[in-house]
Amino acid sequence: MLDKKLLSILVCPVSKAPLHYDEENDELVCRASGLAYPVRDGIPVMLESEARQLTADEKLG
Repeated sequence: MLDKKLLSILVCPVSKAPLHYDEENDELVCRASGLAYPVRDGIPVMLESEARQLTADEKLG
């Protein structure tokens, strides 16, 4: 689980939009940029090169 205070201050490094924590996939999701950033051992990896592209269905929410 990701700390709620940390989640409230993190933004997408690409779009600067807020992030949504996806507990099922352990990722921080940004619909604005279409990227999902992995969380490894409780630490968000906020590198564009490490992010995966969201599918069309994921972008729609």
